Amino acid sequence: MKKIYLILLSLLCIVQATMAQSGGIITGRVVGTDTKEALIGATVLVKGSTKGSTTDSNGEFLIREVPAGTHSLRISYVGYSYPDIPVTVSAGGTTDLGTVEMNSSAMLGQEVVVSASRRPEKLTEAPATISVITSRELEELPSFNVGELLARQKGVEFIRTGVLGINVRGMSSAFNPKNLQMNDGRLSTLIATGLPLGALSTVVKEDIERVEVVLGPVAALYGPNAHNGLVNTLTKDPRRSEGTTLALTAGNQQVFSGRFRHAMVLSPKFAFKVTGEYTKGLEFAYDDTVYFGATQRATEIDLDRKFNTLRGEAAVYYSLNNKSDIIVSYGGNNSNFLAQTNAGRNQIKDWQVHYLQTRYVSPRVFAQLYHTWSNTDDTYAINQRTQNYLSFKNAGFSEEEARSRSYTEQWFGATPAAGVALARGSVFKDASRRLNGEVQYNNRLVGVDYIVGAQYQRDIANSRNTYLFDLGGPIVIDQVGFYGQLERQLGGGFKVVAAGRADNHELYGFNFIPKAALVWSQNDHSVRLTYGRGIAAPTILNLEGYLFGGLLIGNGEGYTLSDGTKIEKLQVESINTIETGYKGKLSEHFYLDANAYYSMSKNFLSPAINIATQGRTVTHRGSTPMSEVIPGTPEAGAGFLLTYVNFGEVDTYGADLGLTFAPTQALNFVANYSYFGYKIDKDDLTNDGNKDGKVNQLDLSINAPANRFSLAANYSQGRFFGSVFTRWVQEFDFFSGINVAAEADEELGLKENARFGRTWNYGPLGGFTNVDVSAGFRISNYFTAAAQVTNVFDAQVREFVASPFIGRLYSVEMKVNIPSFTKKRTE
Repeated sequence: MKKIYLILLSLLCIVQATMAQSGGIITGRVVGTDTKEALIGATVLVKGSTKGSTTDSNGEFLIREVPAGTHSLRISYVGYSYPDIPVTVSAGGTTDLGTVEMNSSAMLGQEVVVSASRRPEKLTEAPATISVITSRELEELPSFNVGELLARQKGVEFIRTGVLGINVRGMSSAFNPKNLQMNDGRLSTLIATGLPLGALSTVVKEDIERVEVVLGPVAALYGPNAHNGLVNTLTKDPRRSEGTTLALTAGNQQVFSGRFRHAMVLSPKFAFKVTGEYTKGLEFAYDDTVYFGATQRATEIDLDRKFNTLRGEAAVYYSLNNKSDIIVSYGGNNSNFLAQTNAGRNQIKDWQVHYLQTRYVSPRVFAQLYHTWSNTDDTYAINQRTQNYLSFKNAGFSEEEARSRSYTEQWFGATPAAGVALARGSVFKDASRRLNGEVQYNNRLVGVDYIVGAQYQRDIANSRNTYLFDLGGPIVIDQVGFYGQLERQLGGGFKVVAAGRADNHELYGFNFIPKAALVWSQNDHSVRLTYGRGIAAPTILNLEGYLFGGLLIGNGEGYTLSDGTKIEKLQVESINTIETGYKGKLSEHFYLDANAYYSMSKNFLSPAINIATQGRTVTHRGSTPMSEVIPGTPEAGAGFLLTYVNFGEVDTYGADLGLTFAPTQALNFVANYSYFGYKIDKDDLTNDGNKDGKVNQLDLSINAPANRFSLAANYSQGRFFGSVFTRWVQEFDFFSGINVAAEADEELGLKENARFGRTWNYGPLGGFTNVDVSAGFRISNYFTAAAQVTNVFDAQVREFVASPFIGRLYSVEMKVNIPSFTKKRTE
């Protein structure tokens, strides 16, 4: 803890002690020239400062503590334009701009984003493929699940499993740590596995200002595992979004969700917000069974399809002066649900995730320190527990004893008197923690904008010896990174961007990650050429996993097979990507965003695969005999072992196309298409992951459809809003761990709708078209009612292995927005 206090003290030393002079207030109301209706969620910013606001349900805004003097005010709203407004503020006074009428101009792509360069810039000028889920889209989504909007973003492989899974640019497995997710500059991932928090997130939908989705490597600025992309969630500032929101959602599958958000400015220096959510429901019925032995199949024991989540956050904002703030926030989540993995399904039981974060924010300096911790005691793998249970029941043990011992042991023998129990633990415990610190500085020097920063991370993984090799205590790994970016305007609309990152990892040593881009922007058009390198460091689970008594083991030391074949320990995966893209207005009503990319991966990290093939056994992990690694293993070695390996070289390539047609400000049509392909040399045996002498799908599975297409029609004007969304996903094969979903293949011994090893192969995934419809009505400035039907035609869709067939989902939502009374009094 002493180190934490020293880091915090060093960050606080950055803060200037001088308090600002008394400021003034800017108020006003924003409407559209064409409709005279209030523009809800328009952003109003005082240029050159952190001061700003967002318009409420009546289009009104208020900005406090603006320094006395003349400023430039920028108002932005998708589909509308307005020149910057000069405004003069007097100390202690209020400047009322009255009603500002924004002109309709179909100015698509003019949003300001921060994720591509870690600094504000127009979307069209960002040196990356990036899309934004806006506050307006979030406000009009009649569902508690924000992830549903990710399906509408180009290049995003959206996967619905009941409990939502996301991937960016393909290469999905049941575990996917290669896509980084962040909330307010904070990693939103589990410690030991590196997996996105997903249902364990602490963020409530009503507190999200926007979500920025960046495709491709962004590791130069965000660090290892910002490899296939970044999903960056930014929450609302209470000073720009005062008031109280209450929301109730209900639907089929026994879904109920209650959510609230309250934000208030207590004084010119203090503001706070608090959020909360309780959501529950029932997953669709599962048809899968567990296969035990040569022929036996049985229904999973004690599978609980009910899910519930209790989450919330609280934050205090303190203004040191007119340009700098300290923000202290806390969030927590307790969840119960079913999770799909590459070794079956997990029954998540009271899994908790918490964080405590302190940030210092100013125009030049950003600093933060945060602590994340994770806890569960009763989570277990359903399929392993079922097999353990069957082993005791088949041997004649009582129901009570079979159930109680199924959590930790499997019986090998014909009767209770003739046999032995071996450790085959199905329970996952977790008491892991992560510490992160970061300092960033930006400025301008001789015409060059620059950003420099440093990050520190300590992972403390503790499974209490249930799914990791941590019998001797928690696994502690430190890493530090330094990054920088230079940006210079060259004239003629050209700018060049160069970035680099130096990382030092306790296990992998030094890695350098460069990025470079050339961007031309002029008259609402932008063309870019980008090179980026990314790395994916194997997670603690990849290296030190020890699941089900040794059926799945991490590859932190390498393996030896019975014929002498060596499988090397995991190395860092690297990916080099070249991308070209165009964003711009083809006409007043057409906006195009297109990109194409080619990526070259080396030491590609595989999903879990069985390395005991061709009648061979695994004899050693590193220098340790498998009989010592897995008690009860014969001296000849393990005849089945799932682990992770590196492949040689794999090339992936693709293109994303987004076309928006906005005939009016109220109506727009959006078409998105994505293509994804890969190339692997089947004659190169470095790509033979399981070392069976040939390269095929059982070695490397990209697990992504080649083609995806979506079409959306969106309408929002006055009190009514609605959308129709259609998504088509091409059929594709999926291999990950024990899970298989693929077409029949005689060479691989695959049959559709038949057993394959320990699972059932229902055939390929994808191959479906879904239609979603939603509509809503703003009854008044305070009340909104909305409804949504997902999968309108009730197509029986299976989007992921180990997930159920998903049918129609419908929901209705009532929302109440109560404005801040303190704001009204101030006005």
